Amino acid sequence: MTRRDPDALRRRAGVRGDPGRDQHFLVDDRVLNRLPGYLPTDAADHVLEIGGGTGGLTDRLLTDTDGHVTVIERDPDLAGFLREEFAAAIETGRLEVIEGDALECDLPGFTGSVSNLPYGASSEFCFRLLPRGVPLVLMLQREFAERMAADPGTDDYGRLSVTAGHYADVEVVETVPPAAFDPEPAVQSAVVRCLPRAPSYEVDEAVFMALVRGVFTQRRKTMRNAVRNTVHISGIADADAVVDAADEELMGRRAGDVRPAEFAELARLATETTEVTPP
Repeated sequence: MTRRDPDALRRRAGVRGDPGRDQHFLVDDRVLNRLPGYLPTDAADHVLEIGGGTGGLTDRLLTDTDGHVTVIERDPDLAGFLREEFAAAIETGRLEVIEGDALECDLPGFTGSVSNLPYGASSEFCFRLLPRGVPLVLMLQREFAERMAADPGTDDYGRLSVTAGHYADVEVVETVPPAAFDPEPAVQSAVVRCLPRAPSYEVDEAVFMALVRGVFTQRRKTMRNAVRNTVHISGIADADAVVDAADEELMGRRAGDVRPAEFAELARLATETTEVTPP
C-alpha cells in the first residue's frame, strides 16, 4: 500500500507547526517508516497514537499494521483534518479519531502505543502510559529518553529511570535529528521502546513511588538524610525507625546509586516499621 507523503499531508492540512504549543510535525519518511516496526507484532491489535498532527504517523500505522488505530488529537482543526483525510479508514472501522487532551480523556483499551509526544508534557504522558502494561514506542526529547533508560550509578539515573524500570525494560532504539521535524525543535530527539514486564519484587506501589519521588528531591544527600528530610513527600511517619532498621550500607549511598529492587525493599521495610500514608 502506498504511503502518504508527510510534507503533502502538512500542506493539505494548511497548517504549520507551532513551537509555542510544543507542535513539531515529524516529516522524515525514513523515521516514520521505521516507527511501527519497533512495536511487537502481538501488540498491534489496537494501537494508540497520541498527537496525530497531520497524519504522517497515522498513515504508517494504518498501512504497516493490521489492527485498529485510535488517534487522540487535542487541536480541533487537526482532528477534523484527520477525520477527512482518513475517512475511508474510519468508514471501515480501522481508525477512530478522538478530539481531546490525552492527559485528561479516557484512554481506550489499547494493546500498544506509537506516539510522537509533546515534549513539554513527556513525564505526564509516560507516567500515565507505563502503568497500562503494554508495549510503548515513544518519540521524546533525547535527554529525557536517555534518563528513562539510564542505569544506576550514571548521571542520567533518577526518579524517571526508577519509575520506568519498575514497569518495563526501556531501550533507546534510535536518535533523531531536528531536521526530521517541521518546524525543527531546538533539541535532539530519540525513540524509546518500553516492553512491559512484571518487577522481580512485590511492593505497595503508592509507597514505592512516594519514597522514590521524595529521596530524588535530595539526590545529593545520603539515603539516610534523604529519607529523614522528605517525610512530607513520602508520608513516612517515623523516618528514624526506617533508617535504623535499614541496611547501613544502603543508607550511606545516594539515591542515584540505588536500584529499583532496593527502593522496593526499603518501601517494604517502611510499611513494616511505621505508618506510611503517601500524599
